[in-house]
Amino acid sequence: MNDISFFQIFSLICLAILGGIDPYLSGLQLSKPAISGFLAGIIMGDINTGLLVGATLQLMVLGVGTFGGSSIPDFGTGAIIGTALGVVSGKGIEFAIGISVPVGLLLVQLDILARFCGVYFLHRVDKHIEEENFHKISLEAWLSLVPIALSRAIPVGLCLIFGNEVVNTVLNYAPDWLMGGLKLAGAILPVVGIAILLHYLPIRNFFGFLIIGYILAAYLNIPMMGISFAGLAAAIIHYKKLQDQRLLESKLDTINHIEVVNGEVNDDEI
Repeated sequence: MNDISFFQIFSLICLAILGGIDPYLSGLQLSKPAISGFLAGIIMGDINTGLLVGATLQLMVLGVGTFGGSSIPDFGTGAIIGTALGVVSGKGIEFAIGISVPVGLLLVQLDILARFCGVYFLHRVDKHIEEENFHKISLEAWLSLVPIALSRAIPVGLCLIFGNEVVNTVLNYAPDWLMGGLKLAGAILPVVGIAILLHYLPIRNFFGFLIIGYILAAYLNIPMMGISFAGLAAAIIHYKKLQDQRLLESKLDTINHIEVVNGEVNDDEI
């Protein structure tokens, strides 16, 4: 069991805050599980765990966005907590992922509460408009980010400050079926994420490439970087094939147009 320092706790809380308000400010994608998990791994001194936890959770939210007033599981914050507790406990990737998923699901409620608090600042903006205090509107916009920041900072701070005691208690008193269930869920979730991703991809049109990728990974044991380069090569070949097809169609259209025009000219001459 490792200890977590005050600097690490403070850094992870700041990372959670930045991830919460980033979609409203810079759009640096700090709220994405892959990014937040990677940065949390750097802070905790275990980049491998951070990347694996973040990438696994990223598969669960590919193609999902918070459009309008909708809220989705906050797996970005979940990746931060899961990475930190996974490194502290020394229980491995499955345990870290098993912690991250329920945390991300529970934080949806805090996200909804933070958005609800934004109504207060909206009414203050309406009041400033009526009083023609337009210079104060910008301030209210910045203050509306405070509930969102707190909705990330408070749970992360509580989990990390009491993390050692909580993890020790869970590890010492939790039944084997619970710990086994968490590890099993952590092992299954990557499969579920990939299945969700495949559901949205045009697999019927590119089924051959899917088989090639499976062979490279399962039978030839090629690292992920090598498979990525193979995918890039296949994408380039497919793109050039589409370009050649469009160029050929363009030439055929031009030839047909010339033939039609010549036919009309011949008819006019006759």
